[in-house]
Amino acid sequence: MQIAVWDTYVTKKDGSVMHFDIIAPREITDTAVIYGYGKDYLKGKGMENPDLTSKECSFCHTEAVLPEWEAEIRKKGYTIIEMENCN
Repeated sequence: MQIAVWDTYVTKKDGSVMHFDIIAPREITDTAVIYGYGKDYLKGKGMENPDLTSKECSFCHTEAVLPEWEAEIRKKGYTIIEMENCN
């Protein structure tokens, strides 16, 4: 399976910048779907009505899926890789 990596930066209420990657199948190119995945993740982190647009989230690259991501992608359609300030 080939996946697309969407590089995402969201400013939190405290002013720090949360950096995470949205990992989804390469075939999903509809940004509304990708942003929806990011918003679901952010809601799970306690962020109400998060803004997620091309300003915060952009396509980065494609690569082969890693085995540790594949099960969650098949189950939910995506996975999130937390990079910075995601607590």
